[in-house]
Amino acid sequence: MKRFSWALEIWLVLLVACAALALLSFVKLDVPLAAAVWKFRHVLRPLNKPMGAPVILSIEAVVAVALILARLVRGHLSLLAETVALACLASICAYSINSHVLKPFFGVPNPSAVLRGVHHAFRFGKGSGQSSFPSGHMVLAGALAGVFMRVYRVSIWPLSALLLLAAVLLIVGDWHFLSDIIAGTFIGLSAGVLAGHGWAVHKKLSPSED
Repeated sequence: MKRFSWALEIWLVLLVACAALALLSFVKLDVPLAAAVWKFRHVLRPLNKPMGAPVILSIEAVVAVALILARLVRGHLSLLAETVALACLASICAYSINSHVLKPFFGVPNPSAVLRGVHHAFRFGKGSGQSSFPSGHMVLAGALAGVFMRVYRVSIWPLSALLLLAAVLLIVGDWHFLSDIIAGTFIGLSAGVLAGHGWAVHKKLSPSED
């Protein structure tokens, strides 16, 4: 219980820090940064479809279902296979909540709309799944990475580097503001680490398989 309380306190501190950074970015950095990289957006546009959320979600769904079926047929999976399945499911769930709850609630227009004259502001309750804040791609990637980071601690630094690369690409491609990235990464990692921790506790408490 003390360990859980300590972890919750750390998470709350990080929540406040990320919220402050996202708000600072929203007010001071989002629009100037988006305007600065606007001319480079065409370079990354070919990635729009192959790296789009529908493609990534479809791949995750296929992998998760295949591993679940393998578990039902074989009776067991390796730790790596279990982690992959859990990471895919956590990613899909986190992305869905972000798209259907958080984005519509905050209602922030995307960089393209803002740089064409739409005011950069929160429109609470007036958004849609196409709104910008938080970044769905970073929620999706963060949740996937968070599970692996919790289960395989050695993966923390390599996956952090990949998340940073993804964040840079999303900003340079003018798909998202910096504040979107900060919020999406925090939400995704929180979901992934929580899912990984819950699974680890479940495995520890469950009886050993014959």
